[in-house]
Amino acid sequence: MNADQGWSTLLAGHPIFSLPKAFSGPSARPTSSLELSSNTLPSFTNVDPTVDALSPSGRRQVMVLKDAELIVAAGHEIRITSLGDAKLSRSTRQTYKTLHTPNIQFEIHQISLSPSGKLLAVAGAFQVAVIVLPRAGFSRLVPETIDCKSVQVGQFYHASSMAAPIAKIEWHPWGEAGSTLMVMTTDGRLREYDISVDTDEPQQILTFIPERRANSIFATDTSEREVASFTLGKGRADWGPLTIYAVTKSGDIYSICPYMPQNASIPTTYVHSLECFISAKQEFLAQGTSAEARNLSTLYDYQHKYVTALIKQLPPGTVFPSVSRSVLIHPPTTIKSPAARQGPFLLQPSPRTLDGSEGGDATDIAYLSFDADDDEGESDGSETEHLGIVAVAFQDGKVDVCLDVEKVEARWETKVPNRDLPMLAVYETIDLGLVSTLNKIAIAQGQAPLLDLLQANHPVLLLDPIHTEAFYVYHAFGVHALNIGSVLQSLAAALRTDDDSGEASLDAALQNSAGTTVQPILTTFSIERKCSNPVVAVTIPNDVYLMYSIFILTSAMRITSFPLNLRAESPHAPSHALPPDKDSERFNQKSYWLTPLEGPPAYVSFLRKNPYTPASALDRSSGLPKLPQLSLPKAAEGSSGFVLTPDSLRYLGDVARELTMQSTAVKLAVKQGDERMKLQQHELTRMCQKAGQMNALIENLKGPRREVTEARLKKIQAEQKTLLGRLDRVLQGMMERASPGISENETKWFEELRRMKGEITGFGRYDDESLVARTRLVCRRASLFNVTQVSEFARVYLQLESEYARLTPSLKELLEKEKRRSDKVAETSQGLGVSQAFEFGERSSSE
Repeated sequence: MNADQGWSTLLAGHPIFSLPKAFSGPSARPTSSLELSSNTLPSFTNVDPTVDALSPSGRRQVMVLKDAELIVAAGHEIRITSLGDAKLSRSTRQTYKTLHTPNIQFEIHQISLSPSGKLLAVAGAFQVAVIVLPRAGFSRLVPETIDCKSVQVGQFYHASSMAAPIAKIEWHPWGEAGSTLMVMTTDGRLREYDISVDTDEPQQILTFIPERRANSIFATDTSEREVASFTLGKGRADWGPLTIYAVTKSGDIYSICPYMPQNASIPTTYVHSLECFISAKQEFLAQGTSAEARNLSTLYDYQHKYVTALIKQLPPGTVFPSVSRSVLIHPPTTIKSPAARQGPFLLQPSPRTLDGSEGGDATDIAYLSFDADDDEGESDGSETEHLGIVAVAFQDGKVDVCLDVEKVEARWETKVPNRDLPMLAVYETIDLGLVSTLNKIAIAQGQAPLLDLLQANHPVLLLDPIHTEAFYVYHAFGVHALNIGSVLQSLAAALRTDDDSGEASLDAALQNSAGTTVQPILTTFSIERKCSNPVVAVTIPNDVYLMYSIFILTSAMRITSFPLNLRAESPHAPSHALPPDKDSERFNQKSYWLTPLEGPPAYVSFLRKNPYTPASALDRSSGLPKLPQLSLPKAAEGSSGFVLTPDSLRYLGDVARELTMQSTAVKLAVKQGDERMKLQQHELTRMCQKAGQMNALIENLKGPRREVTEARLKKIQAEQKTLLGRLDRVLQGMMERASPGISENETKWFEELRRMKGEITGFGRYDDESLVARTRLVCRRASLFNVTQVSEFARVYLQLESEYARLTPSLKELLEKEKRRSDKVAETSQGLGVSQAFEFGERSSSE
């Protein structure tokens, strides 16, 4: 595939994107039922358990990618094709295979691929099933239909007439063999099914919405008791991976921790890191004596007991640190109480309401984490390394971005419920512009307002599998790309400022921090017809054989693709610099000769200290278009085609104004770039001239200046020698005048030293009374005497040795005292004048 040839061109006429069979044949349904308009709004909002139709609103995800294989759900069918064939050869006839699954007799709204890539979970409005996908090479088979094993999941809970609608299905990433499926229903029940064990009964059931009490006098809104979506937490050395977040339609967020699959495959490094985390908190709390510290100590004792049970399940010989590997672990049963539901979360400050909107139900929640995925090494300690962000989407196009500053910890139900509510810091509220767009369109008198279409809007959050700071929101009116890289940079700068200055500087940095970058990339709403084809699927390839891009599918089975750009490094990632070598360390050391002098600098550059950054108008780092592409519903049969209306003119005027502004911004950016280039060229000329002057100065220093300097140094050295000789003579004379002779005490001291030396070594060559001579004589006689005499002489010798050892320290001490006294006298004499030194010498002599 050529670089200028996108997936949109290759997949535009692919038969896998043909409409379901319900829209063909004699009793075909009209294609207008796939459009969201004022006429079809009741079919999107009214959900009938007896009729599982294709149009009801809710979470829609009918397209996934398995390596290079594209899987699409169309009505009751599951279609699969290989994108590698379409990429390598355009001449090959485009075909797809249909998976034969007789057990699936409902309209498919959601599909989810298991972590192993072998199972596909499908869900309708009320029912759930699992399909075993065919092996690689299915495209070479001749039949167009492939028989696949399929089984319905939890028929007693999800296939009855009284069953609650399905809110979301998702595979747990830590499920053993990738077979743990989580099914959330709107009544707040999260059921965990292990497909390899039992598909009828759930292994665990988590309750986010407790049963309503019969005698309760509190009136609650219906939206407060309906769960819209859930997501799994993330983290490395905390309770994040064992936390589940759920959001109700009213926007309340709840969490349950700890939760792990009944048959979980957990990395060993995570278990050891969690143990270190809890032990550190226990040591910190052991220093406190308050009542709150005692309560938390009890909680951490439960947590330590839980983690200890996990560690006991690790294989023998598993130590930390070591290479991480996943091991089979079951939830501990040492704590009989179930995990407590925590919440609702306090959102501080309260999220704002969009202008012109009466509010809407929450539809989806996502958790973004920015720590490193590899467990083999530690991170370099980025400021936002362990930061978590919770994003919540609403029907009216509002997206709340919250910072998880106080992470959830494991809690269990107790007789005395915990009154402390967890908290999320609301960083910003994003407006996707849906309300303002619908309010601009004029409607006929007596027609329902277009804002009513938001009742059938169900925005869904999709995380980018490669760049963690990017995520997408697709809804009934198009797709928006959101990037929080600027938010992470602002938070990192604010945290660095807080470390350097204080709390006031942190507040100021947060007030001036940047917001999330929002960019619409696809619009499906037709201003002329006042209807839209809702987006039903968005997927991003994560395969090396496919180009990094985004696939968008609408309800009319129209595919749109945009190429994305791979960035070498995320904005929040810390720089991994090479270890400094000896040359760089020596260069980084400050030198006296390289320190600039005080005053104006010798050279002033025309360029700024900060590096030049191109204008935002030229920024195409993401690869997405500046203006959203249109994917409008097709005109009805028999219509006269495009009709120019005031709304159409207004839209064209807005697009023309936006294009004009972008064109002007590009021209200004190009002009700015040209000015920068000219400035750099002029600066290069100045630097070359200055470099020439410096080279001439260096040559002068190497030539004539060096000879003059060497001659001057030789003259200075000769004069220095003369001065040193004169100084020695003067000092010698001063010493002789200050202390012409030694004192009486010094004379006695030296005589005592001579006497002691004579006693030890002798006063003459043949002195037999010295200690040395007597010792030698004893040694000679010892060889002639018997053992008794030898022992006697040895005893005498040892006495002599002990006497010598006793006298030696005193002699050394006296010698040291004399040395210190001589040094002190020399220092005193050096600081005196000639007459004073002479007087001091006479007084010392008299003493």
